[in-house]
Amino acid sequence: MSLDKLKDWVGRTQATEDLAAPFPVRALAATFDADDPEPRSGDPLPPLWHWLYFLDAAPQSKIGADGHAERGDFLPPVPLPRRMWAGSRFSFDGEPVRVGDAIGRTSEIKSVEPKSGSTGSMVFVTVKHTISGPRGVSFVEEHDIVYREAAKPGEQPKAPRPAPTDATWTRTIVPDPVLLFRFSALTFNGHRIHYDHPYVTGTEGYPGLIVHGPLLGMLQIELARRANADKIPRSFEFRALSPVFSGPAFSVQARRETDGSVTTWIADPKGGLAQQGKATFR
Repeated sequence: MSLDKLKDWVGRTQATEDLAAPFPVRALAATFDADDPEPRSGDPLPPLWHWLYFLDAAPQSKIGADGHAERGDFLPPVPLPRRMWAGSRFSFDGEPVRVGDAIGRTSEIKSVEPKSGSTGSMVFVTVKHTISGPRGVSFVEEHDIVYREAAKPGEQPKAPRPAPTDATWTRTIVPDPVLLFRFSALTFNGHRIHYDHPYVTGTEGYPGLIVHGPLLGMLQIELARRANADKIPRSFEFRALSPVFSGPAFSVQARRETDGSVTTWIADPKGGLAQQGKATFR
């Protein structure tokens, strides 16, 4: 399909409604080993925990070879086989969504852009999500998806640059298959790169199961917000730089800056910079 045809998807919208039920909050807190009190109606939903809702429940007959829903409905049918979460940006300007709220999400395709890199052709799709609750618009998210060519024989991931070593706060995470499975289950994510070892190594050419980009993003903002519990998040952004694979422990790190913001990053098991981000507070 030509790029001009793919650009026909720009401007498409989709509206979804859900209920911010308490169980997913309790289950994610358990997955994060967070000693949080039992969630109750009226408790504010932490930043990014809306990913527990608005889940895409495509019929089994409409699932593609990679475990995602077939393309061409809301998302454009990009003719490249590998799909990854490239990054997200959030602006928390309204009242937070609360447990028990009836919530809504309006999504819009903002852009479809081709690029080329060391591994070949890519297409970036940016989707804008506006999340609302009973008190109006809560926040806006922009989500970047990257589609890539199939792996070439013998292709190896490019070594990332070294991660910073001056963190103010650090947390160590062991990304075993159970952690990946629980997060996939909580977000109803059927993408096979997170649980199907023969598929991710044989078909997509990666050396192991891949840790979800949004899981890494949530761990980054969790570290930053829990270290600044007396403040309210104003914005957060993160960008994926290199995959993290199931197996040895990686670290979630954050640094307090002089302007009050917090720089966050993921250091892979060898100390490489896998993901970076920034949070601001008010």
